[in-house]
Amino acid sequence: MRKFLLVSFLVLPVIANAASYKIDSSHTYPNFTVSHLGFSTMYGQFAKTTGTLEMDLGKSGSVNITIDAASIYTGFEKRDKHLRSPDFFNVAEFPDITFKSTKVIFSGKSKAKVTGDLTIMGVTKSITLDVPDIKCGKHPFNPKITEICGFNAHGSVKRSDFGMKFGLPAIGDEITINLEVEATR
Repeated sequence: MRKFLLVSFLVLPVIANAASYKIDSSHTYPNFTVSHLGFSTMYGQFAKTTGTLEMDLGKSGSVNITIDAASIYTGFEKRDKHLRSPDFFNVAEFPDITFKSTKVIFSGKSKAKVTGDLTIMGVTKSITLDVPDIKCGKHPFNPKITEICGFNAHGSVKRSDFGMKFGLPAIGDEITINLEVEATR
């Protein structure tokens, strides 16, 4: 099965020009991949994400994201139920996965590396995510939205670092994290 995922984003000290955004959960897609028995790659996602983003594009930012661990979906209910169990995410005891940024380093105006604290099953580890493209602007379809920002973040973690050791090494330890995010203000 797979392990974690999550995610994500921008942070530095917030400055006066930073804008506040709300994560759009209907357009935010935290997902992950993991090796399954060395024969295939398994994919998973989380359906419920909330959070906030502060950003002055190219200068500073911060992010605070919460993922509902029980919203895990892999396309196979029996596996999803097992992933919610104490063998993996233990969602009864640890319902949330969080990412709180601690530093962002912009490369130009539209790329960044974001470092933050990822918490899974009560264990917090610092991770860095690559953000190869950030776009902000007017929403093309909804005039009620002042501005929209979107980005994709990528990185990897070892699930064993968070206490998820079931099935090792047959079920991969390294989890590739992908977080596609849209936030509005």
